[in-house]
Amino acid sequence: MADLTRRQFLGGSAAVMALFAGLRTPSVIGAQPRGNGPPILLTNLRLFDGSGAPLRDDVSIRVDAGRIQEILPAQAETGEVERIDCGGRVVMPGLIDAHWHATLAAITQTTAMTADPGYVHLVAAQEAERTLLRGFTTVRDVGGPAFALKRAIDEGIVHGPRIFPAGAMISQTSGHGDFRMRHEIPRGTTTPLSAGELMGVSAIADGEAEVLQRTREQLMLGASQIKLMAGGGVASSYDPLDSTQFSERELRAAVEAADDWGTYATAHVYTPRGIQRAISAGVKSIEHGQLADEDSVRMMADEGTWWSLQPFLQDEDANVYPDAERRESQRQVAEGTLRAYEMAQRFGIKTAWGTDILFSPQNTPSQGRQLAKLTRFYAPLDVLAMATGSNAELLALSGPRNPYPGQLGRLIPGALADLLVVDGDPNASLDFLDDPERNLRLIMKDGRIYKDSL
Repeated sequence: MADLTRRQFLGGSAAVMALFAGLRTPSVIGAQPRGNGPPILLTNLRLFDGSGAPLRDDVSIRVDAGRIQEILPAQAETGEVERIDCGGRVVMPGLIDAHWHATLAAITQTTAMTADPGYVHLVAAQEAERTLLRGFTTVRDVGGPAFALKRAIDEGIVHGPRIFPAGAMISQTSGHGDFRMRHEIPRGTTTPLSAGELMGVSAIADGEAEVLQRTREQLMLGASQIKLMAGGGVASSYDPLDSTQFSERELRAAVEAADDWGTYATAHVYTPRGIQRAISAGVKSIEHGQLADEDSVRMMADEGTWWSLQPFLQDEDANVYPDAERRESQRQVAEGTLRAYEMAQRFGIKTAWGTDILFSPQNTPSQGRQLAKLTRFYAPLDVLAMATGSNAELLALSGPRNPYPGQLGRLIPGALADLLVVDGDPNASLDFLDDPERNLRLIMKDGRIYKDSL
């Protein structure tokens, strides 16, 4: 890795991944996924189609050429097919995590900022396969150098979910995406970029011109949406939770650049002031927002803004912080989570779900459990609809920048064939998602079977 050129390092998570194109980490999938033969017919099943409607019996699902071709009566004639007997189990769409960090979830922050780029990407490739085997066939990546990983997955070099990449998180100086150390301040006009910027984790920009440039750079690299840091956070070292970041003019510069590219901007923010500023600037999705008040939630409803919420509950899956200040911020966010889900339902907000597991390799296995927690606030089928059909609607805001044209999150004719066969009754509970190795019996993405323990 020491011989990588600066060009490869700067542009080139793709260049780095190319070095490993002929290699594979040990795969629990084993052989290549199957799906190039005759059409597949799934029979003897209960269908959850991703809409939130009750389960349907007495139907079969015909898959061909990577799509759901037909939903058939159970006894219909089908011609030559590969039949898969689901044993009366539930068949549902593949899950969608709308707030994921594909390159950064399974490493610590220290590793992200100090390790060889090749190591970071190899760990991410391994975690991508684990993500798929947890039943997540699609993720919206909202920060980090995921372009190369996406390409490697799409080309079949490694296994993993579909990735909607945002690229680097765009942050002001001292903002939630400023990972520099104190000794790196101040930055002069000729000072090299920081390690986080070189890796593509974040892009620091001040003023409308710099925000516009950094946004356009991510669009050039292939971003399907833009991620802006519009407020403080819990985990960061410098920016207080209650801080408001970027002026409305700066935010609007990024929003307009994304809109010119046919897509949208999303914003990390917690507070009412930051939420309202982001919405006024044209941001289409509020990430987190647990400290929202009724006025800011009403503004979301009036503008049709999405609320991408995560079950931050300060429980056994929460990050552990050594200092009292961050623990207090974490407590405020956890209390706000309870209010947020109540207000989202009361005001009829379009609500998405995601995990936001970041720099926490110990927490990535909890991905499915984080979804199951929402049954504290919603009926189980409504939770599944949020993580399938509803999340797919949010991802579709990327319009012509959508890297996977086609219907996601639904099992209807013409939709992309991403589906799971599960042991469990989602009418009663989603606890089966906490043990995907045992309870996810078949995993299909794009009509190809990556796991089959039926």
